[in-house]
Amino acid sequence: MMAKITKGSDFKGVVDYILDKDKGTQIVASDGLFMENKDTIAMSFDIQCQMNNKVSKPVGHIALSFSKKDEPHLTSRVMADIALEYMERMGIRDTQFFIARHFDKEHPHVHIAFNRIDNNGNTISDRNERLRSTRICKELTTKYGLHMAGGKDNVKRNRLKEPDRTKYELYDILKAEVSRCGNWNVLAANLKRQGVEVHFKHKGQTNEVQGVVFIKNGYRFNGSKVDRQFSYSNIDAALRRNRYNERMGMTAKAHEATTQSVPSGTVQSELFNGSLGLLNGSGSSYNTADTEANQEMAEILRRKKHKRGIRL
Repeated sequence: MMAKITKGSDFKGVVDYILDKDKGTQIVASDGLFMENKDTIAMSFDIQCQMNNKVSKPVGHIALSFSKKDEPHLTSRVMADIALEYMERMGIRDTQFFIARHFDKEHPHVHIAFNRIDNNGNTISDRNERLRSTRICKELTTKYGLHMAGGKDNVKRNRLKEPDRTKYELYDILKAEVSRCGNWNVLAANLKRQGVEVHFKHKGQTNEVQGVVFIKNGYRFNGSKVDRQFSYSNIDAALRRNRYNERMGMTAKAHEATTQSVPSGTVQSELFNGSLGLLNGSGSSYNTADTEANQEMAEILRRKKHKRGIRL
């Protein structure tokens, strides 16, 4: 179950869209509206808005989408019950609304249109609505035994509109590049070749980096808005891990090559511990790489412990 939340200023527009006959619309629940036709519904919304003219976008519109795998047991009544519980948990109560099911897509979905000016003239809060919605959708998915979506990888790109289309293109590019780069310079160069600009956000007038912004097709996205794994701190940690793993791999290959090339027995022992210093001694490249790799991993672990400490 997923929710897409939008707000607007034109009730007639949202009513016309949701009740479009071409979508095979079926109204499954409503309250506080004259439901004779589209004009009377829009008029009902507009009249209540006059109780509070301070809100520039009184139109609330939420699309609740479900997996096609849930279709056999998602009757209109069940979908209405889920939508009503979603609204209650979101704090959308004591206001005008209607819920309609559409049949124009292969997956089951309903649309909720509601007045952000409630029956007492108060504004229904939208504070942290997307975070709250994500949590509530997960809870209802579990409660009703619905299919848990596989995340962004399963989203059908060809159906997306801008800026979501570019956002998911960026997600795919970052997923591929972050996993194989060892530092920011290489990552930025690889992204540039694919039409992506990288900009860093700094703390005040200092050089301390606090965030990263990606620009593609004229759209700007904070890394964390593309996906949490692409926040500055998470990408930086991933690049450090890549660098550590690469160095450890080079170290292992050097060790294997050296072991195969030297003689056995006493001579081999002398070579390993003597003037060549392949495994010991401050001047060895092998030891330097090993030390740097260990330092990299220690820094990563230190950051993780620090973050866990903050959450506690």
